[in-house]
Amino acid sequence: MPHHADRPKQNIVSLMLRAFKYRNYRLFFGGQGVSLIGTWMQRIALSWLVYRLTGSAMLLGVVGFCGQIPIFLLSPFAGVLADRLDRHRILIVTQTLFMLQAFTMAYLVLSGRIQVWQIIAISVFIGLVNAFDIPARQSFVIDMVTRKEDLGNAIALNSSMFNSARLIGPSVAGVVIGLTGEGACFLMDAVSYLAVLAALLAMDPIAAKPKPPAEPVFKRLKDGFGYVLGFAPIKFVLLLLALTSLTGMPYTVLMPVFVKQALGGGPGTLGFLMAFSGAGALLAAVTLASRRDALGLERRIPLAGLTFGAGLILLSTAAAFHAAALFIALASFGMITQMASSNTLIQTLVDDDKRGRVMAIYAMAFLGMAPFGSILAGWGATHIGVRHTIMASGVMSLVGAGLFYTRLGEIREKARPVFMRLGIVKEVAEGMESAAELTAPPED
Repeated sequence: MPHHADRPKQNIVSLMLRAFKYRNYRLFFGGQGVSLIGTWMQRIALSWLVYRLTGSAMLLGVVGFCGQIPIFLLSPFAGVLADRLDRHRILIVTQTLFMLQAFTMAYLVLSGRIQVWQIIAISVFIGLVNAFDIPARQSFVIDMVTRKEDLGNAIALNSSMFNSARLIGPSVAGVVIGLTGEGACFLMDAVSYLAVLAALLAMDPIAAKPKPPAEPVFKRLKDGFGYVLGFAPIKFVLLLLALTSLTGMPYTVLMPVFVKQALGGGPGTLGFLMAFSGAGALLAAVTLASRRDALGLERRIPLAGLTFGAGLILLSTAAAFHAAALFIALASFGMITQMASSNTLIQTLVDDDKRGRVMAIYAMAFLGMAPFGSILAGWGATHIGVRHTIMASGVMSLVGAGLFYTRLGEIREKARPVFMRLGIVKEVAEGMESAAELTAPPED
């Protein structure tokens, strides 16, 4: 594999879109792009429906908790399966189950039978499916994009797809809810899953990779956690993700309350505000897609955390829509830069035979901590107000980014040998592998 300095120059467009040379990835990108618009429509419709039915910030937190706690509890076990079973087949099953739940929600809402307990039960079901879908989907990227140097680009393009949907879906949902109610959003989400299922079924056969020898599940779990805790770059990235997910991410749960109480708006305002959030996130994803590789991302992560925290603090002070839109875009830019950079760095550094388990722990840190944050956010909005709760989230994000920065030296030291092995970093002098070289800061 050529060293970083020896690679031929590429124009910016081919550099940003290089993962599209893989047919399976193109299919997956197209199908997911359609499906995720529906998913974002459902998210907005679900949060507005809960707040319309109950008027309770605490119940918004409870629904968020129920939708994400299964990820925290089950993702490690799902990661073991993702390392042993066919990830392509796992995704066909999980996407089918997502489609069935969306049709169920559409029926209940459109028929006027929907009740809060049903929303909670369906949220738990979504969480259960997500617990198995996320490790398989995250690990599936390496099955579609066979060259590891294109992996970061594929992850960044995935993020751009996710955030393009985040830009479009909430805007459409706000209009649809205002015109016809929430039920149509759930129905459109259900139909959108046909696109990703068609894409998965149209893929070229993926070569089966050697599976690890059969071992007890708990031994494989222990090995996965031991690997993460023993490798500083992945450990500290996941710890920051967990803190951010617990204290920062739950601001999204409070957006219906913030829109109504702080901005005096309705579902249309919520939809357009979340669209601005998507615009900031999309800009972050496009910026990351233009990078050649994961080199230097460890420095970008704490800077992104600081941007996210500052955006949340400014958002908590906003009194008008235009200010709130600007600040939520800034916060989302920081959030997605941190999340996508973390994902790319982990997927570049992780050993292939542990990828499923590590991405399951990633899901546990990123999404699994969020339910506890949702409960905290709901409690905070009820007792100290939505503005103070969002401000506290921002402050904690700043603290986490600062703590991560203090570990940069150790992270670089441990990551550099892996980058050398992958050909991303060229040794300063051939044949010299001194400690001084291994601890030197990576080149951009």
